[in-house]
Amino acid sequence: MNKLTKIGVSALCGSLAAIASANAGALSVSGGATATYSSVSGETTGNPLGMASAISFTGSGELDNGSTVTLAIDQDDKSTYSASSISIATPSMGTWKIDQGAGGTGLDRIDDMIPTAWEETNGTAVGTGAQTVSGVGGAMAIEWDISSDMLPDGVSMQIAHSPKAGNSGTSDKAQGGDSTVGAGWDFVVQHSALLDGMNFFAGYSTIEQSAIRADGDRVAYSIGATYAVGGATIGYQLTRDGHNLVTSTSMYENNMYGVSFAVNDDLSISYGVMKSQKDINDGVATTDVELEANSLQVAYSMGGASIKIAETSVDNGTYVSTTANDKDGTTIALSLAF
Repeated sequence: MNKLTKIGVSALCGSLAAIASANAGALSVSGGATATYSSVSGETTGNPLGMASAISFTGSGELDNGSTVTLAIDQDDKSTYSASSISIATPSMGTWKIDQGAGGTGLDRIDDMIPTAWEETNGTAVGTGAQTVSGVGGAMAIEWDISSDMLPDGVSMQIAHSPKAGNSGTSDKAQGGDSTVGAGWDFVVQHSALLDGMNFFAGYSTIEQSAIRADGDRVAYSIGATYAVGGATIGYQLTRDGHNLVTSTSMYENNMYGVSFAVNDDLSISYGVMKSQKDINDGVATTDVELEANSLQVAYSMGGASIKIAETSVDNGTYVSTTANDKDGTTIALSLAF
């Protein structure tokens, strides 16, 4: 064994030893519960009552080199957990996360940054069917949250990669099934020091597509800003997601804007608008359909309880231009934290 090989093996063993010798950690549980009442005009909705449980398990420990390890498991409803991730926060290099594809990493972390009192405009009981950006956040991926010590003041940056961006939720010692979707990369940056109260954000994603079903990569991006002054916060965002299929091209372009206002520590209101245009080119004709949704929301908190109301309307839902896809609805929620 030559000297270089000896050095490399020694370094590897030292790293593995540092990771293996984790100090005793702890497991904590937190959660809440939400009961909802939903009414959508023009639809047979059945029983309008609904309920969601939200239980989070967080395990943490510390390694000998000062790094901390965190396991997060979220159970949003029923018996199957909805999200899980393993994070390693290092003292100088930032945080490395392995996520099972439930969202919140890569471009998905800035899919909708418009300020609201409660939910995203397309996240209430009135299903809009709008296509937002997610990048590799919808697949099992590795994300590097770069340490702030390596970046200018006020700047945060994440880089995410999925070897196979069409698969998610793979268990240990298993592999995701074959897919026509290849590897993907996401890059996200935010800057909060350009102007007092302003947060600028931008992200880019590219995912390889099989030559059998696509001509070129799937490219998506998001860019926008929010600005807070007093109790008000305003925001604007533009996102775009392109699906380049062999037989057709679908392009989704979203313009979103909104404002929220904190009346006091307990009461907040918001109004948001989402205009989403779908462009389809099947080689014969080009069809454009614009979906528009808006939502007025109010949220009031009382200690560990909060009441939230959303009045939402959508035109051309799911990008279909018929009156049957024009809907209005009310969503009322009572949330309890424990």
